[in-house]
Amino acid sequence: MDLLAHLATGFIALFQKGGTVFAGLVTGIIPTLVVLITAVNSLIGLVGEEKVNNIAKMCTGNIILRYTIFPVIAVFFLTNPICYSFGRFLPEKYKPAFQDASISFVHPITGLFPHANSAELFVWMGISQGITTLGLPLGELAVRYFITGVIVILMRGIITEKATLYMFRKNGISVD
Repeated sequence: MDLLAHLATGFIALFQKGGTVFAGLVTGIIPTLVVLITAVNSLIGLVGEEKVNNIAKMCTGNIILRYTIFPVIAVFFLTNPICYSFGRFLPEKYKPAFQDASISFVHPITGLFPHANSAELFVWMGISQGITTLGLPLGELAVRYFITGVIVILMRGIITEKATLYMFRKNGISVD
């Protein structure tokens, strides 16, 4: 009988913990995301969706810009996780690669622009503490992280785009 009571207590504790996490989200990141989404949509409405789409087309018409400048702008201005919403300006066939590039850039930007992904700041702070202990400059490391990140997101974007287009064609999905 004690085992059953213990299992029942543990079972309900699992859901209580889930409720606590949910309450934290409701009072933490969800309001921030709602305000950010509202602000971005308002800005797009003020500037005009056609103008914003034209700017996005300039940034995404070229494969190099699509997986360097576009994700960097998204992560810098919208931060993680709302930066992924920039995918709305892309044709469906490019969205998986943009998502891959953006996700891959949320850490390398942190050294120069901590606001872009404050959740990853603890990683940067741990690395920077070691570098500082060695008496080495942090600025050079941050710039190297950033540049390496841009190179990596370009490679990942291109590879993911090619793989996505291959899978679309293989499954008979029109990509044009």
